[in-house]
This record gives sequence, C-alpha cells and structure tokens, in this order.
Amino acid sequence: MSALEPRDAGTDTGTAVEAAIPVPPAESEGMLGRTYRALSIGIVSVVFLIAFEATAVGTAMPVAARELHGIPLYAFAFSAYFTTSLFAMVLSGQWADRRGPLGPLATGISAFGVGLLLSGTAGSMWMFIAGRAVQGLGGGLVIVALYVVISRAYPERLRPSIMAAFAASWVIPSVVGPLAAGSVTEHLGWRWVFVGIPVLVVFPLALALPAIRRRASGPADPAAPVEPYDRRRIVLALGISVGAGLLQYAGQERNWFALLPAVAGVALLVPAVRGLLPPGTGRAARGLPSVVLLRGVAAGSFIAAESFVPLMLVTQRGLSPTMAGLSLAAGGGTWALGSYVQSRPRLEPYRERLMVGGMVLVAAAIAAAPSVLIDWVPVWTVAVAWAFGCFGMGMVIASTSVLLLKLSAPEEAGANSAALQISDGLSNVLLLAAGGAAFAALGGGAMGAVHGAAEAGASGSHPGAFAVVFLPMAGVALVGAWVAARVRTKP
Repeated sequence: MSALEPRDAGTDTGTAVEAAIPVPPAESEGMLGRTYRALSIGIVSVVFLIAFEATAVGTAMPVAARELHGIPLYAFAFSAYFTTSLFAMVLSGQWADRRGPLGPLATGISAFGVGLLLSGTAGSMWMFIAGRAVQGLGGGLVIVALYVVISRAYPERLRPSIMAAFAASWVIPSVVGPLAAGSVTEHLGWRWVFVGIPVLVVFPLALALPAIRRRASGPADPAAPVEPYDRRRIVLALGISVGAGLLQYAGQERNWFALLPAVAGVALLVPAVRGLLPPGTGRAARGLPSVVLLRGVAAGSFIAAESFVPLMLVTQRGLSPTMAGLSLAAGGGTWALGSYVQSRPRLEPYRERLMVGGMVLVAAAIAAAPSVLIDWVPVWTVAVAWAFGCFGMGMVIASTSVLLLKLSAPEEAGANSAALQISDGLSNVLLLAAGGAAFAALGGGAMGAVHGAAEAGASGSHPGAFAVVFLPMAGVALVGAWVAARVRTKP
C-alpha cells in the first residue's frame, strides 16, 4: 500500500468509494501488524532512548558538574542542548522534506550517541558542554524526522495510536531512570551514565532504519524536482538558536550588564520566530497556526511550573530530593493514559473538546500545586494534582501532533513539524526565564537548571516566590484552553 493517503479521504464521497473497494490486508492492520511491526517498535525504541537519557542524565548532572568544577556553568549544560536542537529542527525539516527522513534520523541518532560519549569522557566542564551541544544537534534532527516518518509511513487512522505509544514510552524511564542513574552514579560514577546509554542506540538503528528505508525513504514525490535548501530559513534557525542562548545567559546573570545580551537575543528571536512559524501563529489564527501556538502554550506553562515543584517540596515541606522527584512519577502513567484516550477512534469527532478540557485540567493542576505552601495541606496534594495535569497534557500534546500531520501536505510535513517543535522548545525557555526572574525578584534563591532544580535550589526561599511562578503559569494554561477552541479550521 502507499504510505500516503489522499487528502480528501475523509469526505463522504471518499468514504463511500472506499467502502465499495476490497480492503487490502495492510489497510486493516494495527500499528503492530506485520506491515508496521518493525517500524513501530524501532521508532518507539528511539523515543524510549531519548526519554531514558533525559531522566537519567538529569540525575547525574549535578555530580558531573561538581567533579568537573563547573557549577558556575551548570545551566549551560542544558542551554547548549536546547540552542543547538532548535537549529537542528529546522535543518531536519528541510532535509526530510527534500531527501526523506532516513538521513536526518540516522545522523541524529548517531550524533546523540557521540554527544553522550563526549560528555562522559570530558576532562573539563567546557568539553562536557560541547558534548551536550552535539547531543542537542542529534535530538533536534531525530524528533522532526520521526514526525515525517509517521506522516509518510502510517495511514491517518494509525497516527493517534503511534503518538499514544510515544507517550507510553516515557512511563518506565520517568520512574526507573532517576533511580537507576542515581544508583550507577553512587556506585560506579557519573561517567557510566553517559557512556553506557549509547549502547542502547544499536537496537533502534538496527530495527528502525531498514523499515524506514522500505516505507518512507526519498522525497514525498519522487517525480517532482528536488527543491534547493531554503538558506533564509537556515539563517533564521541560527538566529533563533543564538537568540535563545543569549536570553538564557541574560536570565542567569540577572544584572544590568545582562541587558545587552537580552536585547540582542530579542532582536534575533523576533524576526526568526516570525519567519519560522506559520503566518498567524501569534494571533491564534484558526487551523495550523493555532495548533502550533497551542503546543507552545501547553508545553511552556506546564514545564515551567513543573520545574519548581521539586524545589518547592524540598525547601518548603522538607522532602528529600528523591521523594520530591517521585511525587511527580505518577504523572508519567496518567500522561500515557491521556494520550491513549485521544487515540480512540470513537473520540476523534470530539478531539477539539478533549484539548480544551485537557488545558483546563493543566491550569487547575498548576493552580493547585502551591496550595502545599499552607502547612495543613497534605504534601500528596501535589502528586494528585499533577497526575490530573499530566492526563490533560497527554491529550493535548498527542492531539497537536496528530492535527499537525492532518493539516500538513506531505511535502510540508518536515517544515511544519519543525515549527511545532520550535514552538514547544522556545516557549519552554522563555517561560522558564520569566518564571525564574519572578522567583528571584520575590525572594527566591538562585534557581538551578530545569533538571536538578531540587539539588541546585535555594534554602529558605520565600513562599510567595513560588506562588508568583505557579499562578501566572496557570493563567497561561487557561489561555491555552481558548487557543484549543480555535484549532478547528471552521468555527
């Protein structure tokens, strides 16, 4: 069967015609049927690898920075990954649209492993940061290429299921990753966390790449002439990466001299964002622009708030860093459950309503979290609230991915997937920077990086400093509920 479906397959006429034509076996298979099994297991394994790396490396990072005498550069170990991944996302979108997703996916996985090895063998903090930057290039190439694979290799009816499988692949790493990495770091050393993970690269490469070569290699239309790379978009991607890095640096310094890199960062970001995101994204135009905007609003508000939860539980309620982290562990399961719910065919007509409801749950969870600043409120309130918030996020994030592919022509899947990921990543750093600045201004201590915030957090932070982070982010999430109501192309 063809990897691509007609754009009008959902019309009444198309449905009647399809009903009259005998259905080939592949058309009735699930994502684990014979036609799709190797590909599904392979690409889900890639996501599992990325999830395990994110949770495990975040646990080992504080120890690595201390041993490399790089605590002052701690935040750059994360911003290096983020800034290079933004550039790689745009490059991956153009590469995949013109040559197919096989090249950027294979290159990305390889770069991801090389970056881990560089960090794991680093003799200085700057070499460690360089390894993280290489990882970011790999991660950015991989995530966009995976979306293009899904667009080309899976029929529209299976895309919600594969997105649900992506969410489920985070459940085990979110629980096991920190515990395993902590044990390895304590008994063998932090370097083994970085050096050991690249071994896991072999399995996804061996399983996924041959299947992708068969079903999704080459340009979307082999008969059409190959378009040259859009150099303007690549320059804009470089601008968005450098601009984001400058803003992160300015946010970390928080002094008058930091205004210069902050202004330079904004000057680079504004034209880059306008050029890389779909027209109308800033004003939530209906259809694709609102889908891209919603992804950023949802991810940014939730991640910015979640980054302060362990710090709040440690400094205000006296929990250990391990217990504070585990208080969020149930969210991995409910996130996967929310993603599963959106994948049910019978709920497809109600996707927009599910997204609106999901954002309301996210807003409620974020608003409820600072209630534990009151002594008589049980600590487990955060765990319960975050479980509901993650359920809402599972519905929203997977749905934005499904709708993006549905609204994208095959030859635009790479560029639009890159825009979705840029919206996600950029909103994370901007809202985190805003939350960190507000936290510090109202008596919070020096905030560490996104991961390891509990370890790097301040003691004796004023409770109001946490409230001024969570309540505005809850407001941003409510704005997301309004944006979710605009993803339908027609009112």
